[in-house]
Amino acid sequence: MTFSTSGTFRPVILDDIRGAQKMLSGVARMTAMEGSRHLSQLVGAPVHFKCENLQRTGSFKLRGAYVRISGLSPVERAAGVVAASAGNHAQGVALASTLLGVRSTVFMPMGAPLPKVAATREYGAEVRLHGQVIDETLAAAQEYAHETGAVFIHPFDHPDIIAGQGTVGLEILEQCPEVRTIVVGIGGGGLAAGIAVAVKSVRPDVKLIGVQAEGAAAYPPSLSAGHPVSIDCPTTMADGIKVGRPGDVPFKIIGDLIDEVRTVSEDELSSALLLCLERAKLVVEPAGASPVAALLSDPGSFTGPVVALLSGGNVDPLLMQRILRHGMAAAGRYLSLRLRLTDRPGALAALLGSLSVVDANVLDVSHVRTDPRLGLTEAEVELQLETKGPEHCELVAATLRDAGYTVMS
Repeated sequence: MTFSTSGTFRPVILDDIRGAQKMLSGVARMTAMEGSRHLSQLVGAPVHFKCENLQRTGSFKLRGAYVRISGLSPVERAAGVVAASAGNHAQGVALASTLLGVRSTVFMPMGAPLPKVAATREYGAEVRLHGQVIDETLAAAQEYAHETGAVFIHPFDHPDIIAGQGTVGLEILEQCPEVRTIVVGIGGGGLAAGIAVAVKSVRPDVKLIGVQAEGAAAYPPSLSAGHPVSIDCPTTMADGIKVGRPGDVPFKIIGDLIDEVRTVSEDELSSALLLCLERAKLVVEPAGASPVAALLSDPGSFTGPVVALLSGGNVDPLLMQRILRHGMAAAGRYLSLRLRLTDRPGALAALLGSLSVVDANVLDVSHVRTDPRLGLTEAEVELQLETKGPEHCELVAATLRDAGYTVMS
């Protein structure tokens, strides 16, 4: 996803964010701050979740969208607004527009998850499905803006958007005044930039750590180069931070105020999402779980108290299912095995009996007899097992080998 803007914008200052906070009173919720005992034990200091996944529309995006649309002139409001998004920004723009009585049109990719499309429509936007990838959707939205005069609402590259998102930082300081480190996911940079202005203006001693997915990490090379750099084909399950180029406006703020930008792997994102669900009972999308992934990957490197921002919870149920399986595999709680056995009556039952002895739960069995690579009296079995962790995986494999089975993977 590549967004860019042209033009000179005013700098974002603390007064802008305080003004946005007043504007958002009664519109955006002050979301909960929840402690995490598990992460606190790992880090060796208190860790808290700032739960923007529980915000209206399921993410922080409502904040910036509402402030941006509120700032439009009467003539601009009459022309309506347009946005391009696969999810969170779409819903934020739709609800903000409806609350302000402004007509909104949202372009979404053809493959956008149906629950997100339905939610965007229910919040009041006219949804137009266009393009297979978000860049095509963006181009269609910008063409629509040019043809109709509708105001294009950028997802992150505008001072009003940044000021709105920065209200999260003010809430963190109010809810956890003793905070020493704030960890936030970074896509285009609007959220991180807003939080940085809010927090560093009041508490310059607080360390701010940004997190990107390894396959969509445009900020590290951009910060090294000193200007926004585009990366080709960003790839990650965390579509909320899948942005190929930093925004011009947030880039300078992040370069000046964010202390460090780290990257996390897909396995770490999956494990973080699973932890949020199992330990905190919070549904969080992969982008929203990126700060948790950073904490899990190197817990000893954070100074507490730590606040990890869960930026959104809008995850497609089908994707959630795949991610949870991936997360359980990354945590050593799934085991895939292929093994060969003698093709005779009772052989498969004996194999399953061996698994029951070590308390491995069989999820799926594939039994192959006709592969030409097999011997005349051989059969191959592929097993999908649920286990209790890495040590249990090793025990299962060792037990099968000791029983005389040839374990191939």
